[in-house]
Parts: sequence; C-alpha cells; structure tokens
Amino acid sequence: MAIIFEIMKKYLLAFLGLSLLLTNCSKNDDPVVTEELEEIIPTPEEEIDVTVQNFMWQTMNTYYFWQSDVADLADTRFASYDDYVSFLEDEENPGTFFDEKLLYSEDRFSFYSDDYKELTQSFSGISKSNGLEFGLSLFANSNDVYGYVRYIVPNSNASTKDIARGDIFTGVNGTTLNLDNYIDLLFGDNDTYTLNMAEISNNVITDTDRAVSLTKEANLTENPIFINKVLETGGKKIGYLMYNGFTNEYDEQLNNVFGEFKSSGVTDLILDLRYNPGGSVNSARLLSSMIYGTYTNSIFLKARYNQKLQSEFKETDLIEYFADATDNNTPINTLGLNKVYIIATRSSASASELVMNGLDPYINVIHIGTTTTGKNEFSVTFVDDFDNGNVYDPDREDNINPDNHWAIQPLIGRNENANGFSDYTDGFTPDILLSEDLSNLGVLGNLDEPLLAKAISEITGVTAKMDFTVDMPVELISSSKMFTKTKDNMFMDIKKPLNLIKKQ
Repeated sequence: MAIIFEIMKKYLLAFLGLSLLLTNCSKNDDPVVTEELEEIIPTPEEEIDVTVQNFMWQTMNTYYFWQSDVADLADTRFASYDDYVSFLEDEENPGTFFDEKLLYSEDRFSFYSDDYKELTQSFSGISKSNGLEFGLSLFANSNDVYGYVRYIVPNSNASTKDIARGDIFTGVNGTTLNLDNYIDLLFGDNDTYTLNMAEISNNVITDTDRAVSLTKEANLTENPIFINKVLETGGKKIGYLMYNGFTNEYDEQLNNVFGEFKSSGVTDLILDLRYNPGGSVNSARLLSSMIYGTYTNSIFLKARYNQKLQSEFKETDLIEYFADATDNNTPINTLGLNKVYIIATRSSASASELVMNGLDPYINVIHIGTTTTGKNEFSVTFVDDFDNGNVYDPDREDNINPDNHWAIQPLIGRNENANGFSDYTDGFTPDILLSEDLSNLGVLGNLDEPLLAKAISEITGVTAKMDFTVDMPVELISSSKMFTKTKDNMFMDIKKPLNLIKKQ
C-alpha cells in the first residue's frame, strides 16, 4: 500500500524587533550620548502552499498505472517527512508539478484540471462551446493549418450561422492559421472569433472573402446520439447509429434507440464512431450489450491495475460482464447480433475502441475507415476527498477539501477483453480501409455518404454505384474535441475506493 504523507503548514517566524542603544561614557563625565540604531526586520520567508501537490502525489503513488516506472513516485523515494515536503515545495505550480514530476514519459493521455466542477460537467456533455465540431490538417509541405467542419451541435451558436459540414476555413480574425498560432486563435480565451473561410476547387483549397463569426456559450449540452435511423435498402433493414460520445446521462435514451431498432425488425447494424473520442466505460458496456446480448455471465472486460494495486481488489471488483439492465434497472433492448459494422477513424478512441475489443471475442466486428487512436488505458477522476480514497463521488461534494478545487485524471489501468487482449496502443487497423474525402465528405446519415455507403454495400452485397476513390484524404493533426476537458478520455468507476494511509 502506498506511503502517504499528511502535510502540515510550516511557518517561519523571523524577527528582530529590539532597538539597540549604544551608550558612550566620557572620562570627563560628558552627558550620556544615546544613538538609536535603525530597527532591522527581515522579510519572512514566503510560505509555499503544497496542498494540491500533496493531493496529486498521494493519488498518483497509489493508483497510477506506471507508478513503478516513475522514480519520484516510489514508496521509498523520501528518507524523511521533511525530504518529502521539500520535494513538494520544489515546484510551486501544481500543473507543472504534475506534468514534470509525476508522469511517465510514454503517458500520452493523463491530465489535470484546476476546476473539478468544470471537468465533471464536461463528462456529462456540458461545456462552453460554439457548437462547431471540426478537424484540423496541414497544407502539404507547409506549417499552415486548415480546418474542416465535421458537424454542428444542434441548438448551438454555430447552428444559427451560415456554416455546415464540409466547409473549410484557413484563418481566424484575418490571421492565417499555422502550427504556432492555431491553439491560441481557436482555443484561447476569446469567446468570439471570426473564421476566414475557403473553398475547394479542383482539389485545391482557395481562400474566399467569406467570414463567419461564432461565439462560445456556457453550458452547451451535446447529445451524443447524433443520428439514429432505420435504413431499408437492398432488401435489408439496417439500423444506423452515429454516436459521438459515451455519456452515461444518455444511456436510457440509447437503450430506447435500440428498442426502436428491435421493434422495426432491424437485422444489421452500422455503428458510426468516426468522431467518438470515448467516455464512460459503463456506457460502452451497455452499448455492447445492446448489440450482442444480455449475457451476464460473459466477460466484457477485466481491469488490469498497477503492480501493487492489482492485489488490493477482489476478482469480482476487476471483472465487468455484459449487462441485462441499465443503471436505472431498465431491461436492455438487445439486437442479439453475431456481426456488427463499425465505422471508426483516427478520431475514434478509448471507449470506442473498448467496444470493438470487448465484442471481438463474441461476434464478427467489421471495421470500416482508418486506424484508430490506440488508447487502451482507462482513468478515474480524483479530487481532494481523502476519506474516499480521493475518488470523485458526486454524492460527496461536501467532503471535498474546499481549499482545493483541482482534479487529476490519470491513467490507472488497462481493460482486457475476455481473451485477455489489451495491446492495441497502435490502434485498430481497418478491415476495409476508406478515409474521409475532404472534396466529398457527404451528408451524415445519407445513403450516399461514402463511409456509410461502403458499409451498406458490405451488408447488402450490392455494389454501390458510387466511386469510392478518395481524392483528398483527411490527414488529421487534431480536432476541436481534443481541446475539451474530456478529450479522448475513457473513464470508469472504482467500485470500492481504497483507504489511503496518513503518515506523519
């Protein structure tokens, strides 16, 4: 079990407040001469508050997946309490402390937040946003960046503007986007900005005079169930679901969608995860049950923690089975399929990949698109709630240290499927390679949208009339979702938070 230290505030009291009097006595009894020296009061050493750093270290020392690979997280790292305190004080900025002192060099995904409420709201699909979801790419042989619109969040600021899927932009507020400035211009502090638009002609992106002004609004809620419909084509009834985030607040609605699929006689399913960066592990388990079945004795995943933590859990705490009901005890509507077609790309990560991996031992998963991200580790939200093992619990808001609003979201384990497989850090390669085409993105949900059309042709066996040649393949460097609090995170609940031990 981890060695945990309780931090006591150190106060340095330094003062010199006495006036010194020098008395000179003359041999000839001259009057006493008194000289008052200037009072010298040194400036006290400034106290460094390490409350946040202590919370971070004790959590990472206990839970972090690579704890044994980070020297500063070793149980024997500090010879004394004072040595530990000095280590915490060495970096005053908690964010820098987390990034430079606590992270393993190969960790691509762990992060922190200085506002746990904002972070946990984002996991519910609530954020400050203008509702424009876009990808970013580079011009050939250049550091200049351009963006392309993927979709618009309904009821957002962007939904009221003249901008749509497939539109291209190359600048913000008159400044050309490049690798050095695109983060500040698109994701900086300014809530309102103007996009300088471009167009594609003969596979060349050319600037235009068109501009679109957008404003980020607080508390925008995105429903991850973006499109759901039954497609009747080629003698088949095909369920199509575009699902853009594993958000557990929408699990009931997701189950209702599968109820509609079932009642409509759907025999095949196309699950579109091309823009889904992940989210709740439990939502991934429920979705997989809706696809495959309510086999509560069949393993969906088995969690693998760090070396010293694994033994702290019982076997039942490590295994998640397919579900027969939602968290609200609503019976799962399952299609009971033996095959599923999943559209996935480089923007598909974590919980999206978990669905693919968790289903693979049981049914035929046909992956259409491009190679996925390769995020096979899960994380947990930690806050300063010592008595709950620092694990965030929305029912324990009153127990969180009111003087510490920070949260950390470290990777703490990997999820194996029923076959024990979890090694997909390079992502899943597609069975059918097909990139999105900037010159022909198509309308999402339409039968002629290229990736959907390809999936339909695989199901029906009817060769589509359209040409699947890709003239301008998407080569992604980032996307709007990567600059949200949730990013490509896969988070899960710890059933029984560990008791942290205080050591003074």
